[in-house]
Amino acid sequence: MTRDERIAENLGLVHACANRFRNRGLEYDDLFSAGCIGLCKAADGFDEALGFAFSTYAVPAILGEIRRLFRDGGAVKVSRTLKERARAAQKVQDALAAQWDRTPTVCEIAEKMGISEYETAELLNLAKPPLSLTEFDGEDERQTDIPVPSGEEEIQNRLALGAVLEALPDTDRKLIELRYYQGLTQVKTAEMLGLSQVQVSRRERAILLEMRKRLTG
Repeated sequence: MTRDERIAENLGLVHACANRFRNRGLEYDDLFSAGCIGLCKAADGFDEALGFAFSTYAVPAILGEIRRLFRDGGAVKVSRTLKERARAAQKVQDALAAQWDRTPTVCEIAEKMGISEYETAELLNLAKPPLSLTEFDGEDERQTDIPVPSGEEEIQNRLALGAVLEALPDTDRKLIELRYYQGLTQVKTAEMLGLSQVQVSRRERAILLEMRKRLTG
């Protein structure tokens, strides 16, 4: 698994950690941004050879960056180097737009800069000015409504997953809890269940396949 894939697949960890600090004086977007910094640092430093799950390594790093945000007074700091690269990406975008008389795609900007599309998108987002939630229409000040997910789908998914877990035999449910809720390796899980690592691996695949069938109908 590549670094970017590991980051993309574990963004849920950032949301879970950021939710712990809701209603403590900082905006959720700032909490999430700080958590993403921790996730990226974890992805850079993770070593699969150590034998434990990435989530076990990543959660402390994510929480550390969020706590640092509170210590720093709620400001997500962007390095000078990153700001300079973001400005460079913006200049490339403006130059290509002027040359082609249209807005260039992220792929075209990435090719011009010789970097990945993912990195280019990050730099272009950094280059954007912050959005004000209050606007002036010439006479009155008005608020800008930002649509946010209701959370209903996530709640429904959690309830469905809980029901599927409850329906599993005790040993199967314990296996999933050890692997995916406690983040234990297959070797450690096998020791705790009195099985071999091969048995755990095979049974885990079978359980996940069955759970997927039940959740998707």
